[in-house]
Amino acid sequence: MEYPFVRPKYYYSLFKDIVGFVKKPENREATEKSTKFKVYDTIGLFVVKILCLIPISILVGLIHDPENLTKSSMAERFSPLMLLLVTVLILPMVEEVAFRLSLKFKPIYLALTSGVFLYYVLTKAVFGTKISAVDETFLTRIVLSIGLVLLLYPLLNMKSISKKLAEVWTNHFRSIYYVSCITFAWIHVFNYEFNLMNLLFLPLITLPQLMTGIISGYTRVAFGFRYPLFFHMATNLIALGLSLLPFAD
Repeated sequence: MEYPFVRPKYYYSLFKDIVGFVKKPENREATEKSTKFKVYDTIGLFVVKILCLIPISILVGLIHDPENLTKSSMAERFSPLMLLLVTVLILPMVEEVAFRLSLKFKPIYLALTSGVFLYYVLTKAVFGTKISAVDETFLTRIVLSIGLVLLLYPLLNMKSISKKLAEVWTNHFRSIYYVSCITFAWIHVFNYEFNLMNLLFLPLITLPQLMTGIISGYTRVAFGFRYPLFFHMATNLIALGLSLLPFAD
């Protein structure tokens, strides 16, 4: 097991772990694994994700492949260095806090997730702008989101409320995990033109994001928050690098 990356059975075992977790999600950390093997498995799961995304991407491209407006917009709005900072550092952190941090319950986790998710809702549904856009609505979005965190944290930290919520997470973790995956996937519909055709094909065009949500959610629960964050950053870095190649179109 010193060099697991050269063994096909290693990736197959990781794939089986993911399938088993999706069938029966359990809020249990893999305490039997060392940090080294958590890193190994995170990298291995990244490879599994890429292998799964190849047929999914081909399927999406053949059936319905709308233009991703966010990518072209970001490339126009940012310099290469700023694009790297936003794409590889800031956005992964924002998305992981919003959709994965609270898979493990703590009052501070849920308060932060609620605040960041409010930022998403205000940005996409209320103001119809971009997550990374610093425009006339940015201050409003930031202030309201931070305000929600500051309001919720002392409330959620009350012993009686915290205890009740911990029980909800224990008893209904399966639903929480599924909702997290689907919400993460479907909120990416705002990356495309908002029309009837894209809404009808929503489950299809967000399949890549659903795959990411499934694997990242498992990684967060089993290994800890920094592992899916690394996973997300690596994914965005590779995608950004590929998008800059001459044949990217």
